Amino acid sequence: MIDGINEPPAPVLDVSVVVPVYGCRNCLEDLVDRVGRVLQAASRSYEIVLVDDNSPDQSWTRINELSDRHEAVRGLRLSRNFGQHAAITAGLAHSRGETVVVMDCDLQDVPEEIPTLLAAMTGDVEVVLGQRVDRQDSWAKRTGSMLFYRALGWLTDTRYDHTTANFGAYSRKVVDALNGMDESDRFLPLLVRWTGFNTAKVPVSHGLRTEGKSGYSLGKLLQMAGRIALSFSDKPLRLVMTAALMIALMAAAIAVFSVYRYSSGDIRVAGFTSIIASIWLVGSIVMACIGVLGLYLGKVHGEVKRRPRYLVWQDTWK
Repeated sequence: MIDGINEPPAPVLDVSVVVPVYGCRNCLEDLVDRVGRVLQAASRSYEIVLVDDNSPDQSWTRINELSDRHEAVRGLRLSRNFGQHAAITAGLAHSRGETVVVMDCDLQDVPEEIPTLLAAMTGDVEVVLGQRVDRQDSWAKRTGSMLFYRALGWLTDTRYDHTTANFGAYSRKVVDALNGMDESDRFLPLLVRWTGFNTAKVPVSHGLRTEGKSGYSLGKLLQMAGRIALSFSDKPLRLVMTAALMIALMAAAIAVFSVYRYSSGDIRVAGFTSIIASIWLVGSIVMACIGVLGLYLGKVHGEVKRRPRYLVWQDTWK
């Protein structure tokens, strides 16, 4: 099934919980039980949408078992690994709740904090983000996350709070806006920020990771920051222009120095000064500009193909 478009209207629920699943097969039963308990205690009708991003640990088998045992559980299986944010996009497109909670599958996003998020959605607040005030991650993971958000903020001229991530509650108005965004490169926090809807932050507890390990190394995080910057910002182009100007100034200084050497008799080869100045000035600027323009052209090429953002292979709801 090729997906990326909302399905026909279905019965509206109070809350949908969207969970991208990758590498946490043994956490899923505990996750479903805990989410169910807290939402039943809050007297909320709900569904749990588990999106298997082609996890290598046979997560789909466990999702099928949970779907058979729990009417509220719906499983989606993507045809290949499209990435965490594409999996979240699939879950949002298939969600039926008036409010949608997005959380990770590894139980570091604590299910018992869901009522805290929902309680903060009052008045004109459309988005509530969980602030991990006491992160239960290693020093390396916390440092990598902080560097990622700082690099992303610098590349996109936006301030980011590294204590927040995807864990949050989003109104149906926000989810519909996100579903209407067709770009293939997905990064939930930036897309939500772009909508401009009122956002609140609430402190939440952060759990220990009991299974698997994060797929985001520092190198991958910084690489992702660069990819997101190319998709959401023109700052790399402006940086190239700045760098080109600096190189031009350097080339001018070298040219002046070459003229000085020529006038003092150190250079006796005719045309040396003009050749050096031309090579430094024109070559460096052109190569830098072509490189960055090529990156943006590649992004445009990817967008104009209009391929689906994900493919749903199997769906336990049908």
